[in-house]
Amino acid sequence: MLSFDKLMKAKTLLGLHDKATLSEIKTRYKNMMHQWHPDKHPEDPEGAHAMSAQINEAYATLLEYCSAYEYNFDEAFLKEQTLTPQEWWTKKFGGR
Repeated sequence: MLSFDKLMKAKTLLGLHDKATLSEIKTRYKNMMHQWHPDKHPEDPEGAHAMSAQINEAYATLLEYCSAYEYNFDEAFLKEQTLTPQEWWTKKFGGR
């Protein structure tokens, strides 16, 4: 089970807002891995390697959370499950 503290640390490390999408998470991960690649830091390759490891761990934590999330955000599923205003009214108050 993921702890809330670990999840928040992962989001903070990657600089994500509370409502970040999976696409935003992946983009931020790729950008940070590119930024912290050891080849880009010849003066401190060990520090860059350590930061890359932290970024990988944060990304894995967020992906674990997303895979365990109980709601389905597939666009086709949402369209199928969403009621039109007329359908909502009829369901809530019945037909005329």
